[in-house]
Amino acid sequence: MTFKSPQDFDTMDDLRVQIDEIDRALIRLLALRQKHIDRAAQIKPAAGLPARIDARVEDVVAKVRSAAQADGFEPETAAAMWRLMIENMIAREERAMPPEQTNQGPTS
Repeated sequence: MTFKSPQDFDTMDDLRVQIDEIDRALIRLLALRQKHIDRAAQIKPAAGLPARIDARVEDVVAKVRSAAQADGFEPETAAAMWRLMIENMIAREERAMPPEQTNQGPTS
């Protein structure tokens, strides 16, 4: 999807229409990410991996901070948003995995 520059808008109504479209695009991408996490919850037990792998969490957050900085988005805001999302996704994985698997394996 292609979006106009914010400078291309002269009215709040028009600007809000595009903001709503951006929100919808973000939701589509987050839903796709969630499907990948659901697949991870299926793969991890056979690999002997727990839902939470702390080193992976920190790697993802570091990449998000870097990408945010490069794209002009506040890195601390991005990191906070991703940490919240990651915690929710780990909880989702744990609910889908066998109980004995949720706390085993490497956490770093």
